[in-house]
Parts: sequence; structure tokens; C-alpha cells
Amino acid sequence: MIKATLRNPALRKRAARFGKLVRHSAITPLCGETHKPRLVSNGQLGLTFIGHSSFFVQMGGQNVLIDPNFARWLFVLKRLRRPGLRVRDLPPVDFVLVTHAHFDHLHRPSLRSLVQHTLRTRGRAPAIIIPNNVSDLVSDLGFSEIVELDWWNTSRHGGLAITHVPSRHWGARILKDSHRGYGGFVLRAGKHSVYHAGDTAYFAGFQEIGRRLSPELALLPIGAYNPPTFRNVHADPADATRAFLDLRARWMVPMHYGTFRLSHEPVEEPLQLLNQEARAAGIEDRVVVLEEGVTRFF
Repeated sequence: MIKATLRNPALRKRAARFGKLVRHSAITPLCGETHKPRLVSNGQLGLTFIGHSSFFVQMGGQNVLIDPNFARWLFVLKRLRRPGLRVRDLPPVDFVLVTHAHFDHLHRPSLRSLVQHTLRTRGRAPAIIIPNNVSDLVSDLGFSEIVELDWWNTSRHGGLAITHVPSRHWGARILKDSHRGYGGFVLRAGKHSVYHAGDTAYFAGFQEIGRRLSPELALLPIGAYNPPTFRNVHADPADATRAFLDLRARWMVPMHYGTFRLSHEPVEEPLQLLNQEARAAGIEDRVVVLEEGVTRFF
């Protein structure tokens, strides 16, 4: 494998660029602050950005974690910003949602920690909701229930409805297991609804999600788009803005930037470009950039 890489100029270039990412993350000081989450009252929707694509959502009387990742290292890539929350500061967790099996979204140590924390604080483990063909990756972690969903299927729990929706990405844990599902989720409880897109490129499905489910709040990825071929599976800020307009949501919260250096755009660039795109589209007052760990009530 090493000899083949040395003989292939394209592979050599790719390896050199990845080495640059590794070196950059290793020497970059960890920044950001950790907070304790504020808890909702009176039917509010509470949203707390943990970092990368991880969120703590409080709605419908339920505590939900989406794509939780508290890792200090993602293999050889060091985390650049601290998680906004600590697991021990969370209330008991009712549900964990994982959008797909990639290591930055399905982080087994973080999932195990959430199970153990909820067992200690409430005596009963949370349930986990995942795409199809992902259960073998979480079956040994102690969840009270594992729910697999196909696109457009809904799991209902009291007043909370969770619908699995399409994305333009892929779901393999390793290179050869491309049978695994992937996508996003729309959560609905009472008057509130939240769409977490997972990882996705821009695609026509945003219009259908908006038409069928009308999410109020859209959590959309804006990073990991350079080199340009990455946009086959990831959205850049212009794509995210276009997706938000297609969805016809009320608020947009950007995610998937700044925490792990997964691609080659400057770390500060995604938010800068999103600001430009939002101004050009006349939606700058509807884009809410969350600081890690600071709970926002909607």
C-alpha cells in the first residue's frame, strides 16, 4: 500500500495534504469554553450547540442528544474547540439520535458515556434512534431501546415525533460497508420543530423536506468543502443558504465547522462566507450562530 502511494502522484498529493491537516491540528491550541446547560420551562424549545454536529435539544418534555461527540481526538486529528457541555452536567437523556455511521458522528465512547451517565442519574438508559443497518455498531453500548428508521419513517414517543429524512451523503463506517443508512432527522413536539441535516451536500430533497415537514429551525452543515470534490457530499455556506431557502424554515443554525479540521479551507472561512451569503440573500437576521455550550431558547 505504501509503495503504491509513493508511485501514484495523486495519492502522494492526497497523503501530503492529509499530513498537513494532522500537523495543523496537533499544534493548534485548544480553545473555547465549557458551560452548564440551562434547562427549559413552559414548553420552550432549548438548543445547545456542543460542537461539530453535536447538539443538546430540549423539546416536548424530552432531552435529546444528536450526533454527540465529546472526543479530544478523532484518530490523529485533535479537537480544536472544547465541547460546549460536559456529559456529567447534562440532565438524564431520553433519546440519542445518530445521523450516520461516520466516526465524527457516531462516536462510540461518547455514546457509552451518555448511557452510563443516564443510568447513574435516572436508573434507566436512554433509547437510540439510528438509520437502517447501523444497530450492530451500538448494540453493545447499553441503550434501553434501539430504533432503526428508513427515510420518511417516524418514531413517536409521547408528544415527540422523530422522522428520518434523506440527505446526499453516504453511511459507511469503513470503506466496504456501504449498505448502511444515513440521513437527517426532523423532531416535532407541539408548535416546535427542528431539522438536523446530518452530513449532506446540496440536493433537491431540501424542498421536499420543507414541503412535507415544515421545520421551524434548520441545523445545516457549512464546512468540509475544500477541495471542491468534497462538495459531492458536503455543503459549503452557499449551499447551506440555498438549502435554508428551499426549506422555508424560520431560523438557520450552522454546524459542522471549526471543531475538527477535516478539510483544507481556513477554519474561520465557513462563518465568514455564510455571513456574506446570508446578507446577499437577505436572511442575515434569521441566521443564529450559537456559541458552544450557551443554551438558546426559541
